[in-house]
Amino acid sequence: MNTAAINMLLSSADGGETMTRLFGLDLQLLFDSGLTLLAVFTLFLVLSYNLFNPARKVLQGRTERIQSDIESAKKDKEDAEQLKKEYEAKLSDAENEVERILAEARKRALANEDKIVSDAKKEASAIIERANNEAELEKKRVKDEVKQEMVNIASLMAAKVVAKNIDTSVQDELVEDTLKEIGDDTWRS
Repeated sequence: MNTAAINMLLSSADGGETMTRLFGLDLQLLFDSGLTLLAVFTLFLVLSYNLFNPARKVLQGRTERIQSDIESAKKDKEDAEQLKKEYEAKLSDAENEVERILAEARKRALANEDKIVSDAKKEASAIIERANNEAELEKKRVKDEVKQEMVNIASLMAAKVVAKNIDTSVQDELVEDTLKEIGDDTWRS
């Protein structure tokens, strides 16, 4: 609406007088305005006490919980890093321990191998020595048997010589024949 229309409405309401003010500033209006301001201020105080302060407390508590969760997460992360370092150190120590155990096992295996080879060599030497001793004994036995055989042959020869009552040339010939049969090596050993 325009100003002319407003003036016309005001003049018809006043009975034809023109009004220069829109509303009259009187004591009742000031009292109502002051009372309204006081009611709004009182309402603000009541609402801030009943609504804003609890909301602030809730927000403050939430902020504190979030902050404690962040600090807890940081601490957990640091603990996890520490545990990871300890785990890696233990893993490294375990690998070193495995290497040490394997090296020790290799040393023991080599020592056992050397012992087994040494024992086998000793046993082989003992077997060879026994075989050599048995061979020597067998040689001696054979020599003794050959000597016994020669004694028997000599006895038989002597019996033949006596039985035939032959001369010395025949006897020498028989000894020579016997020696050829037995061999010269038998008398030398």
